[in-house]
Amino acid sequence: MTTLLSDELLATIGRQSAPHRELVTRRDIRKYAIATGNRQRKYLDGDQAPPMFHVALFWDVVELDELTPDGVSIDTLLPKFPLEKAMAGGLEIDYFKPVYPGDWLTATRTLTNIYEKHGRSGPLIFYEVDMQIVDDAGTPVIREQTTRLLR
Repeated sequence: MTTLLSDELLATIGRQSAPHRELVTRRDIRKYAIATGNRQRKYLDGDQAPPMFHVALFWDVVELDELTPDGVSIDTLLPKFPLEKAMAGGLEIDYFKPVYPGDWLTATRTLTNIYEKHGRSGPLIFYEVDMQIVDDAGTPVIREQTTRLLR
């Protein structure tokens, strides 16, 4: 089987994003809770962030011309892959402590793995990104491991 993964591409494993720091606000918690249908009072009042809140908190806001044709923002952490149609491959999230308004959180993302498999429709490239979110004391708050596949 021929490989689509060059040594240059594999050398990007370990690439890390710059730390991204955000302030959690009561208003943002409330907006997220309403938008996602989280009806528990602690979320609606903005006293505590609901699960998955960190995803919206750390999404980049970009101009329309910085989106791919399918409406996804271009991830500068990733190298240029020889396959481009992206699909979800898995998500694992560990929550270590609750998120509250007034928390300053810092996320750092790392490209942890790239590998290839052969599927029914041809070659597939998988990549994994690990996001670590800590508070200002350096205490782990959330860890997210994402797997995507390209065909």
